[in-house]
Amino acid sequence: MVKLTVLYPQNTNSHFDMRYYLDKHIPMVKERLAPLGLVRVEVEEGMAGVTPDSPTTYSMIGRLNFNSLEELHIALEVYGEEFIRDMSNFTDVQPQMQISQELISTPC
Repeated sequence: MVKLTVLYPQNTNSHFDMRYYLDKHIPMVKERLAPLGLVRVEVEEGMAGVTPDSPTTYSMIGRLNFNSLEELHIALEVYGEEFIRDMSNFTDVQPQMQISQELISTPC
Protein backbone atom coordinates (compact mmCIF):
# COMPACT_ATOMS: atom_id res chain seq x y z
CA MET A 1 0.00 0.00 0.00
CA VAL A 2 1.29 3.46 -0.95
CA LYS A 3 0.09 6.45 1.05
CA LEU A 4 0.06 10.18 0.55
CA THR A 5 -0.06 11.77 4.00
CA VAL A 6 -1.12 15.42 4.21
CA LEU A 7 -0.35 17.10 7.54
CA TYR A 8 -1.97 20.44 8.39
CA PRO A 9 0.16 22.20 11.05
CA GLN A 10 -1.61 23.78 14.02
CA ASN A 11 -0.61 27.18 15.33
CA THR A 12 -2.33 29.91 17.32
CA ASN A 13 -3.33 31.88 14.22
CA SER A 14 -4.24 29.00 11.90
CA HIS A 15 -7.71 28.45 10.50
CA PHE A 16 -9.22 25.08 9.60
CA ASP A 17 -12.87 24.70 8.51
CA MET A 18 -13.64 21.14 9.53
CA ARG A 19 -17.16 21.14 8.02
CA TYR A 20 -15.92 22.16 4.59
CA TYR A 21 -13.07 19.67 4.73
CA LEU A 22 -15.31 16.74 5.69
CA ASP A 23 -18.43 17.68 3.69
CA LYS A 24 -16.88 19.09 0.50
CA HIS A 25 -13.14 18.48 0.11
CA ILE A 26 -12.93 14.81 1.10
CA PRO A 27 -15.99 13.76 -0.99
CA MET A 28 -14.50 15.61 -3.99
CA VAL A 29 -11.16 13.83 -3.51
CA LYS A 30 -12.89 10.45 -3.28
CA GLU A 31 -15.05 11.09 -6.34
CA ARG A 32 -12.11 12.20 -8.48
CA LEU A 33 -9.53 9.65 -7.34
CA ALA A 34 -11.48 6.41 -6.86
CA PRO A 35 -11.50 5.76 -10.63
CA LEU A 36 -7.71 6.34 -10.64
CA GLY A 37 -6.93 3.78 -7.93
CA LEU A 38 -7.74 5.39 -4.57
CA VAL A 39 -8.66 2.53 -2.23
CA ARG A 40 -8.96 4.20 1.16
CA VAL A 41 -9.14 7.64 2.78
CA GLU A 42 -8.17 8.19 6.41
CA VAL A 43 -8.81 11.44 8.28
CA GLU A 44 -7.50 12.17 11.78
CA GLU A 45 -8.09 15.25 13.92
CA GLY A 46 -5.29 16.29 16.26
CA MET A 47 -6.18 16.14 19.94
CA ALA A 48 -2.96 16.79 21.86
CA GLY A 49 0.81 16.54 21.72
CA VAL A 50 2.76 13.91 23.61
CA THR A 51 0.92 14.67 26.86
CA PRO A 52 -2.82 15.31 27.17
CA ASP A 53 -2.33 18.97 28.10
CA SER A 54 0.20 19.82 25.36
CA PRO A 55 -0.89 21.43 22.09
CA THR A 56 -1.33 19.33 18.99
CA THR A 57 1.28 19.59 16.26
CA TYR A 58 -1.23 19.05 13.44
CA SER A 59 -4.87 20.09 13.42
CA MET A 60 -5.68 17.49 10.77
CA ILE A 61 -3.97 14.57 9.06
CA GLY A 62 -5.32 13.06 5.88
CA ARG A 63 -4.12 9.90 4.16
CA LEU A 64 -4.87 8.75 0.64
CA ASN A 65 -4.12 5.06 0.04
CA PHE A 66 -3.31 3.56 -3.36
CA ASN A 67 -2.12 0.12 -4.43
CA SER A 68 0.86 1.53 -6.33
CA LEU A 69 3.09 4.56 -6.60
CA GLU A 70 2.20 4.83 -10.28
CA GLU A 71 -1.53 5.18 -9.46
CA LEU A 72 -0.74 7.87 -6.89
CA HIS A 73 1.45 9.82 -9.31
CA ILE A 74 -1.20 9.70 -12.04
CA ALA A 75 -3.88 10.87 -9.59
CA LEU A 76 -1.76 13.81 -8.44
CA GLU A 77 -0.84 14.72 -11.99
CA VAL A 78 -4.48 14.83 -13.04
CA TYR A 79 -6.08 16.45 -9.96
CA GLY A 80 -3.30 17.75 -7.69
CA GLU A 81 -3.63 21.39 -8.74
CA GLU A 82 -7.41 21.34 -8.25
CA PHE A 83 -7.01 19.96 -4.73
CA ILE A 84 -4.36 22.54 -3.85
CA ARG A 85 -6.62 25.37 -5.10
CA ASP A 86 -9.48 24.02 -2.97
CA MET A 87 -7.36 24.17 0.20
CA SER A 88 -7.97 27.92 0.45
CA ASN A 89 -11.64 27.09 1.10
CA PHE A 90 -10.84 25.33 4.39
CA THR A 91 -7.40 26.38 5.67
CA ASP A 92 -4.82 29.13 5.59
CA VAL A 93 -1.84 26.90 6.46
CA GLN A 94 0.63 25.29 4.09
CA PRO A 95 0.34 21.53 4.55
CA GLN A 96 3.27 19.17 4.69
CA MET A 97 3.06 16.11 2.45
CA GLN A 98 4.84 12.80 2.38
CA ILE A 99 4.56 9.68 0.24
CA SER A 100 5.26 6.44 2.07
CA GLN A 101 4.89 2.71 1.68
CA GLU A 102 3.10 0.64 4.28
CA LEU A 103 5.35 -2.14 5.57
CA ILE A 104 3.23 -3.64 8.33
CA SER A 105 -0.48 -3.40 9.14
CA THR A 106 -1.58 -5.95 11.68
CA PRO A 107 -4.10 -6.02 14.51
CA CYS A 108 -2.76 -6.53 18.03
